Amino acid sequence: MNSEIKCGICGEIHHDYPALSFAYPNSYYWLTEEQKNSYKIHIDSDFCTIEYLDRIDRFIRVVLKQKIAESSLYLEYGLWVSLSEEDYEDYVVNFNNKNHETIYFGWLSNALPDYQFEKSIAMDVKTKAGNERPEVYPQLDFSHPFVIDFYHGITKEEAEKRIHNMLSNISQ
Repeated sequence: MNSEIKCGICGEIHHDYPALSFAYPNSYYWLTEEQKNSYKIHIDSDFCTIEYLDRIDRFIRVVLKQKIAESSLYLEYGLWVSLSEEDYEDYVVNFNNKNHETIYFGWLSNALPDYQFEKSIAMDVKTKAGNERPEVYPQLDFSHPFVIDFYHGITKEEAEKRIHNMLSNISQ
């Protein structure tokens, strides 16, 4: 990376691309304060459940690595995906199993600022041995600019613009 990035969180200068992360899934951000107080919500750094009157939404924290075209670099995102009850429970049960490797189906649960999302994007959620956060991959048959960019890459300039925009929003 040609430029240095001053982190809006720690204030230090970084020479590598920082991960762009979302603290919560969009479903949590969209709740009013009244709803946050009336619904049963559990949220920590890896799991989130929101119990509405008629359903429970289940989310896990994941990593998405966006290829930077014409380089060996990636822009990493810390995102949330929703899982079915069965997959969520399997992930919870195996969370500390260092040998657990599987693929779940999930839905992207954060809207990346550089894209318009009319609906969520189907994702393959791949767990990894060694208790690393699962990595996600948009399903190829989903037609959306985000999916195209994921598989074809974005420019280095676009990646740096996204980093600067997200860090400036954090520091405000």
